[in-house]
Amino acid sequence: MSAAGKSRSVNSGVTSVSPSDSPSKLTLSSHQIKYCSQALAFLKDKKINHRRSLSHEFDILQANRMRALEGENRCSVAYNSNNISKNRYTDVVPFDDNRVVLNSCKDCRTSSKGYINASFITTSTSESISQFIATQGPMPHTCEDFWEMVLQYRCPVIVMLTRLVDNYKTQKCGDYFQAEDGQREFGKICIRTKWIKTTRTSLVLRSLEVKYKESGEPPLNVLHVLYPEWPDHGVPQDTLAVREIWRRLCTVPPTAGPIVVHCSAGIGRTGTYCTVHNTIQRILAGDMSALDLVRTISIFRSQRMGMVQTKEQYIYCYDAIIEELQDLISEYNGRMNS
Repeated sequence: MSAAGKSRSVNSGVTSVSPSDSPSKLTLSSHQIKYCSQALAFLKDKKINHRRSLSHEFDILQANRMRALEGENRCSVAYNSNNISKNRYTDVVPFDDNRVVLNSCKDCRTSSKGYINASFITTSTSESISQFIATQGPMPHTCEDFWEMVLQYRCPVIVMLTRLVDNYKTQKCGDYFQAEDGQREFGKICIRTKWIKTTRTSLVLRSLEVKYKESGEPPLNVLHVLYPEWPDHGVPQDTLAVREIWRRLCTVPPTAGPIVVHCSAGIGRTGTYCTVHNTIQRILAGDMSALDLVRTISIFRSQRMGMVQTKEQYIYCYDAIIEELQDLISEYNGRMNS
């Protein structure tokens, strides 16, 4: 692997993201800075002076979480006998009404209904707010379906928030993305790595080309962002890498396609990142309802069970949002004073 801050080219090609790019320094308007300042004051006061309320808020989320029987009633496709083996965890599956449906998949049985363990996640129909696909870490026999999903929905970015194997030698995700030694095939789909970059915050960035083997269409360029240092059920030691992911993704037009986010189950770390990304994005758009994280996560949980799993992750959302707002305001002031 290349050294931190260095990149290496694997294959030639043209992409919208360069390996030499650093996270964007956003050029914000005075209105956006006003929104940031208002949001920062509110969130800091809440975290400093009302910290116990954060704990209480998460307790409310947990008290209102969906019960097992209700979840089962909304997940009939996931529990179809043809699809059970496609779920990494039997208690984390998508709801029928917002699951991702594959038009074409390896399992062509009608009763499988184009199933993949993945859910559409959004808080808005606005074209200025990113939509996500929250999904589990692919398993060896679902990797082709994963790439089918990426191609079908033209997903420009994949955010991976888990290692392949944890410290206890338990597999958390199948190896669906490493293709440094040439083209790699998953059934009728092939992927190729163009370049790899490791950042100073331990992110591993890959520019991938994805296409159907027999198609004459140009490949889909996909940015794969791996953050391997985020512990399962926990939080990182700081917010730098998570905020760098947001900085790298905030310039991707929401109209380009949904951002795929996954960890192992696709709810804890995945839900935490989606909350941070969505909240900052909505604040910049002037949507102050974004400050109600309980409401945001409740919406997410209505779309995929268990999003943001622990109290530690909930508080981490506040930390990451506050620190990013501080940096955005500081950068703006620095430009105004230079």
